[in-house]
Amino acid sequence: MSSRPELLAPPEIFYDDVEARKYTSSSRIIEIQSKLSERAVELLALPDDGVPRLLLDIGCGSGLSGETLTENGHQWIGLDISLSMLNIASEREVEGDILLGDMGQWLCNADKSSHEPKLRLKAFFGSLYRCLARGARAVFQVYPENLAQRELILRSAMHAGFAGGVVVDYPHSAKSRKEYLVLTCGPPSLTTATPKAKGEDGESCSEDEVSEDEENQTVRFSDRQRPRKKQKVNKKGKGREWVLRKKEQMRNKGINVPPNTKYTARKRKARF
Repeated sequence: MSSRPELLAPPEIFYDDVEARKYTSSSRIIEIQSKLSERAVELLALPDDGVPRLLLDIGCGSGLSGETLTENGHQWIGLDISLSMLNIASEREVEGDILLGDMGQWLCNADKSSHEPKLRLKAFFGSLYRCLARGARAVFQVYPENLAQRELILRSAMHAGFAGGVVVDYPHSAKSRKEYLVLTCGPPSLTTATPKAKGEDGESCSEDEVSEDEENQTVRFSDRQRPRKKQKVNKKGKGREWVLRKKEQMRNKGINVPPNTKYTARKRKARF
């Protein structure tokens, strides 16, 4: 395929019945998905105690990745926006539970002027962070178009509260290169360090070897610097202090006003 799918059509339209069957019947795709899923499970660093884990497969498609999770002894729930893909997953009788849902469409792509990738990413990572227990890990196989897009994705995850970074396997190979966003719920620690990438020989390579990439595109955040929250100011330049002062004045006049809380004068979050 010459063009990236997100540049051709929205996901629920691009992956129609024809494209979904073509995708699932391709032996090359099946092999790639199996390898990607195996690597994702490895990066999750699940305890080797024989206890099955419940995993969420975001963008599960026709269940190719889910088969790898099942083979590894885990239970899983799959979520995808393409009904055609999920119908094929049902036909294939995958072991996981599958759901039709939208996790933000193509998060970094804007099909309309009202689409804002930054807000989509903020809402996505924020909701994911709230769903996970402290110390839980999430792994995403990503295809950023450029360094700026990769940094946008990583920065959005860090601002949501995650620790982690991007792992680039086979950084010097245009064909084999794969990027994974590895996140841990909570601040950085010794147990949340970003795993090492794989080199051309399939073995783990050091940061020095990866950093020699011609575009220096490897991104690793060992420390998370979250910006201090700015004072919320409305269009007239009246922030929280002004609102609190006006409410106190109204109380002195005997007017009933809502009690002060941490949400007073706070702007509503963006929703997708």
